[in-house]
Amino acid sequence: MIYGSAQEWRDSPRKKVLFFGMSGLGKTYVSNILRDQGDWFHYSIDYRIGTRYMGEYITDNAKAEAMKVPFLRDLLLSDSIYIGSNISFENLTPVATYLGKPGAQTQGGLEISEYRRRQEQFRMAEIHALLDTEYFSDRAERLYGYPNFICDTGGSICEWVDPANPDDQLLAELSKHTLMIWIKGDEAHTEALIKRFDKAPKPMSYQPEFLSRVWDQYLSEQDCAPHEVNPDAFIRWTYAQALAHRQPRYEAMAKNWGVTVTADQIGSVRDAADFEQLIAQALETKA
Repeated sequence: MIYGSAQEWRDSPRKKVLFFGMSGLGKTYVSNILRDQGDWFHYSIDYRIGTRYMGEYITDNAKAEAMKVPFLRDLLLSDSIYIGSNISFENLTPVATYLGKPGAQTQGGLEISEYRRRQEQFRMAEIHALLDTEYFSDRAERLYGYPNFICDTGGSICEWVDPANPDDQLLAELSKHTLMIWIKGDEAHTEALIKRFDKAPKPMSYQPEFLSRVWDQYLSEQDCAPHEVNPDAFIRWTYAQALAHRQPRYEAMAKNWGVTVTADQIGSVRDAADFEQLIAQALETKA
């Protein structure tokens, strides 16, 4: 780790951290608090994915839908209108909408082959965005004068790494430049996340092997064909399994590459001083 002790962390004039864990446990919450202090640069992986690595996919998909409407088709072909995504830190809907959900097209779903293609596009985009961390860490100080840096990752970071491998390329690169911090939820948090997701199921990114397993299992248990799958029903059914699948992977990442704080501890952070003290305690516990 780039900080070998709590004292090294406290004494460092430039603090660099990376948050990981399930979405909804406080990564962006604490990032916003630190950013508002004025000397922390907030690098959002999801925003980078949507603007740099998947922006063209998202725009082309919107154009393809518009081309189905004769009125809009004529305007597009004559360069009379412009279509683009209005992605922001607070609104990452264009990325989620493009990822979509597998299942019946009559219910807004994607054919599983197209869904897998978009999943692979996202996997590559997320890996590239994560590997841009050093560039943005340097840019934050060199260009804007920010001494401190936050990398705010998406929930799927654990899907593309092998935490038990000391030579894992992605984890080795990230830990070289940031202190990796797992925001850990408890059973109550998990239950709340599942309830929230059940009310408004959203597209997710999955490890290919995990997706193949749950897709085949769902078709078997529901005794249905791929084109008969209700997209929302499938991702609701999959969500709790995805949480259980990711939990040990996050835990191994924290054990071998970083430190752990709880979602409740993060929720009690009110300013940069609170945060710096919390991480010092996590480093002491790790030691």
